[in-house]
Formats: sequence, structure tokens, C-alpha cells
Amino acid sequence: MSAPKLTVSRRIRATPYTPKVESLGVSGYSVVNHTILAKGFRKSVEEDYWHLKEHVQLWDVGCQRQVELKGPDAAKLTQLMTPRDLRQATAGQCLYAPLVDGNGLMLNDPIILKLADNHFWLSIADSDILLWAKGLALGMKLNVKITEPDVWPLAVQGPKSDDLMAQVFGPSIRDLKFFQFDYFDFDRHPLLIARSGYSKQGGFEIYLDKPSIGTELWDALWQAGKAFNISPGCPNLIERVEGGLLSYGNEFTMANNLFECGFDEYCQLDNDVEFIGKQALQQIAKRGRERLIRGVIFDGGSCPPCQQPWPLTINEEFVGEISTAIWSPRFQRNVALAMLEKGFWQAGTQVEVSSSDGLIRKGLVTDLPMQDKQIRPLLPAD
Repeated sequence: MSAPKLTVSRRIRATPYTPKVESLGVSGYSVVNHTILAKGFRKSVEEDYWHLKEHVQLWDVGCQRQVELKGPDAAKLTQLMTPRDLRQATAGQCLYAPLVDGNGLMLNDPIILKLADNHFWLSIADSDILLWAKGLALGMKLNVKITEPDVWPLAVQGPKSDDLMAQVFGPSIRDLKFFQFDYFDFDRHPLLIARSGYSKQGGFEIYLDKPSIGTELWDALWQAGKAFNISPGCPNLIERVEGGLLSYGNEFTMANNLFECGFDEYCQLDNDVEFIGKQALQQIAKRGRERLIRGVIFDGGSCPPCQQPWPLTINEEFVGEISTAIWSPRFQRNVALAMLEKGFWQAGTQVEVSSSDGLIRKGLVTDLPMQDKQIRPLLPAD
């Protein structure tokens, strides 16, 4: 019996790279921002993990949609949407920026690209920020044009990504600094390329604004990448958890405030920057956070997928819940991201994990990202 197949329509969009992804043996999809996202290929998650850490991969991340704000009030609207102070941002800069509502609750956590003083892209996670921006602009009578441009990101990730990108775009791309972008020619067309990506292994994101050359772009990178053991890939769950890369809709939602997510450094409350939710966040900061996202490492053999939150307990008292978990070949234990209650998020705190297979597993709270020098001393000798 064949596996169920996702039917793609105008409501669930393919990308300019979908034919290439499918020719390389994609094994499954998810849907993000009404767009398909490859979730695996023929190799296992563990094989993909080691390959990502050692070589270079090409990811179709066309689901990473852009909300474009352009016009006289674009900077004002962008600042209203985030508690991060954007006043010193310069053109060519990428900024990680949580977006909150009037109650200080999380709406999204995009990368904001400043293209010009009156021109921004918000490269969003999976929620309809386009509608939020349009509503704010209409209600506040702001002079700004808000659209979703025809832009399709393609990620090159892994330690050999610099070598590959230099082959295709020239050696000057090596000078691009982290969370900066510039324009590089491909087929006589300038492409916006940022040193960024949803992994801790280094890499680039190419913001293709001419879908008709998507196949040529993929093929050029693929052919040049053969010398560097290139592989198709996608965000790797093991690498994401170990690296402490949070996912909107998994680790946090609109039920969580900014401080519970550990985004304090992206929130300026003590200056004159105006943004939606400032008073609410000031009140939360005064009370102090009640929960915090942390890592958890636990034993008991390979665990099943965490499709619903798993309770964390100490002496049968609820102290938090796991949102994402997977076996780590690096630590030879399961690793997880979890929301911990106040008083229980200190690294080294012993907890019990009630996984969906009915097992009760012994675990430890960890810092994020999960680093050997911090975690190894906490683990019992094998």
C-alpha cells in the first residue's frame, strides 16, 4: 500500500526547486506558510546530521516567505511590530527580531532584512504576518505598501558552504559577514545573498527573485558542489535541537511571551522606542518570567516522535513539558527542547520524562545550545 501523498494546489504551493527536490528522492513534506517544505531524503536523520556537520547541503526553503514593507512609513511600521531597537540598523543588515502583540505575546520571530531606509523584508516563520502588518497599517493610517514578493529562498548550509559559494559567485562572497547581505550576479541577474541559515554549521541563504532561473541556480550549485560532497537536505531536527534553534509553533506560540522564549536581548524596554506591546512587556519584566525554554537530555533508548507535549515531573510534580525530542548520535542519548517552570530550569536539574511510548525516562535540564563542555560533566559514566 502506497504512502499518502500531499496534493499541492495554489493554496499549498510548490517552489521553483520542487522538481529538483523530487528528482533527488524527497521522502516527505511539511507545510509552512502555505508552501511545501522537504522534511527528509533517502538517508536517515542521523546520516543527514553527520553530513550537514561535515560537508555541504542544498535546502529548498522557499516556504520562508517575505513580508515586504516599502514606503515613507515602512521603518515606523517595522519598528512598531518588534521590541528590538532598529534605529541603528543599516542597509545590508539582517536582524533577528521577535514580533509581539499588544499583550507581549509572540506572533513570529522573523529575520528582518533592511534593504533601504524605507524598504524592509520580514523573512517569517509559519504565521500570517502579512495580515497583521496590513491591519496595523490600515488602522494607523500609515503610508506603506505591504506585499508578499515573488521571492524564493534557497539555503546552502554546512562547513564547506564558503568553498561552494565562492565557486559559483566568486571569491568576494567569502568576505560577507554573519547576518549581512549583499548582491551577487548570477546569469547577469543580481541576487540578494545573506550569510545566514537555520543551522549552526554556517552557510548562506539566496533570495531568488526571478523564479524562472530557479532550475539554473540549483543546477549550478549542484554541479559545483559535487567536488564538496554535496547532498540535498533540509533543517535537521537533531542539529536544530542541539543548537537550540527554536521553531515557532513548536517551542513557542501566541500563548508565550517574549521572556519565556529567552529573547531578552532582542527587547529594549528602557528607551524611547515605540512598539506594540511595550507596556505589557514592561509589566511582565517587573513580575519576572514564570517559564523558560531550556534543553533536556534523557536516556531510555531512542524515543518516538513528540507529536504532543510530554510532561516533565519531579517526584510526580509537573515542572514543564517537552515540545521536540530526538535521539542524538553525538551524546548517545535523547535530546529535547522544553518549557520549564520557574525554579526548575537550572542546568543539571534532574527530571522525569513521560514519553508517548509509556516509558518514564530519567533526564537532566541543560543550557542551550547543547555544548560538550557543559553537558559531558552532567552525564553519568557509560
